[in-house]
Amino acid sequence: MSIEEGWSNAIEEQSGGSGQALTKTPSFCARTGVYHSLHQLGGDVEFPTRPDLDTATFVLSQFPHPDQAESRVALIDSATNCRVTYADLKRSVNSLAACLYHGLGVRKGDVVFLLSPNSLLYPTICLAVFSVGAVLTPANPLNTASEIAKQVRDSGAKLAISAPEELHKLVPTGVPTLVTTRLSNDNSLSIEELIEGGDPLEVPQARPTQSDIAAVLYSSGTTGASKGVVLTHANFISIMTLLKWTVNVWSSQDDVFLCFIPMFHIYGLAFFALGLFCVGTTTVLLPKFDIQAMLDAIQMHNISNIPAVPPVILGLVKNTSKSTGHDLSSLRRISSGAAPLSKEIAEAFRERFPWVELRQGYGLTETCGAATIFDSNAQAKARPDSSGMLSPSFCAKVVDIETGLSLPPYRKGELWLKSPTVMKGYLGNDEATAATIDQEGWLRTGDLCYFDEEGFLYIVDRIKELIKHNGYQVAPAELESVLLSHPHILDAAVIPVEDEESGQIPMAYVVRATDSGLTEDDVIKFVAGQVAPYKKVRKVGFISVIPKSAAGKILRKQLVAQSQQHFLSKL
Repeated sequence: MSIEEGWSNAIEEQSGGSGQALTKTPSFCARTGVYHSLHQLGGDVEFPTRPDLDTATFVLSQFPHPDQAESRVALIDSATNCRVTYADLKRSVNSLAACLYHGLGVRKGDVVFLLSPNSLLYPTICLAVFSVGAVLTPANPLNTASEIAKQVRDSGAKLAISAPEELHKLVPTGVPTLVTTRLSNDNSLSIEELIEGGDPLEVPQARPTQSDIAAVLYSSGTTGASKGVVLTHANFISIMTLLKWTVNVWSSQDDVFLCFIPMFHIYGLAFFALGLFCVGTTTVLLPKFDIQAMLDAIQMHNISNIPAVPPVILGLVKNTSKSTGHDLSSLRRISSGAAPLSKEIAEAFRERFPWVELRQGYGLTETCGAATIFDSNAQAKARPDSSGMLSPSFCAKVVDIETGLSLPPYRKGELWLKSPTVMKGYLGNDEATAATIDQEGWLRTGDLCYFDEEGFLYIVDRIKELIKHNGYQVAPAELESVLLSHPHILDAAVIPVEDEESGQIPMAYVVRATDSGLTEDDVIKFVAGQVAPYKKVRKVGFISVIPKSAAGKILRKQLVAQSQQHFLSKL
């Protein structure tokens, strides 16, 4: 579905068929049970209607005028102070795209696997892949070789691009691989060399369209198993258009942004690797989060805007409560996403940084990024528990889990969303797609929520049993599968345990074989050897039986209550 079709459908639904978008009516329609966005795009921001438009063409068309592009800085490497102007970026994208197309034979629909931390090259690679109509599937560099092999196999990748330090994880896959930067003792073909030696020829004749697949990002979805989220060019163009509108609303056009959110994540990909180039801002890159490096970067580059996650906000509160010698007066805005931000942390942050605007948002990989917004700092301060209001083009339902009925304000139920940003589906998994997106296009988020009478969204809990650790999603089912592969573990269940610094940590309840001698440290090490660091089990409890329903479903709430009681007994 193109953006034009999606937006027209949204207007039609909001207006009850009149064709006139609602602007001043309450957000909830009692007749349809639908919550509508009370925001509209305006000014010079509107959804493109060309069906033949692709993500790269859209982004590059938003670059500053050529007279300004040579001097306007797009990216700065915080470690080296190396700078990339918008003109440099455009030349690099065109050169790499030509090499991919003419030199390596990458064609429309081919899947390109990307394994790298944040770098100045990351946006160039993404835009070049989109330029030739190929499909991008980025991965977390912390993933193990087996996890990477699974994604390569599931996505059908025909070419891989890797940071040199991660190359060894791709060797077993047999997929032809380029390195981002060639090491002195390595003969691998590098992206840097392709860019430097490439001739920006016209590519290609068969251009991708809005309805074509742009990327496949791997998310735990709503059922716990790892699945490929299929996002189209229309999805990305939609979310970038909404980002442009948001920057205008927040008056952030002159902000200097700091990026440590990983670009393989939808938050980093849509925002930093693509979206901010559409508004001509400057982004300072950190390869990964480090509190001291962040404080240094804020002072050195006069950072004004930081899209972040709750653990980072907590780190700012704890690590700057006393004088650190850093000048942080340039900070103007911090946004929080990827996991819920507690009221306590938000209030502590505002007390420590009263001049900084703090706003929480909500989004999913399946919605290609953020779905809500606070359009003023006053709104965010008045509602520290809220995730904001629906962004333009978004509609929502709050659905009773038992009855399936749509609920009015202040009634809790599952959040359903509809927007042109909603994914096409899960790669090669029609069953999971049908379980997540209904025939009318509503996305079941798996999150428990409610709206107030003014249209502000409050996320209460996760129905989908995911554990949020430092902004990452950890699926209990995946860890349980690893645990059950141990010869001395008879049964297992994984639950979230609240943690002040990281949000939540995975805890395993294990039924061990009689006289096995299995210890907590044995279990933790066993799991750690097979999963990425953020997925590791941090605590283990031994139990005689895992509580389950008659249908065999693990009763996690009982285990959560048991773990809380155990904690309280030690106080």
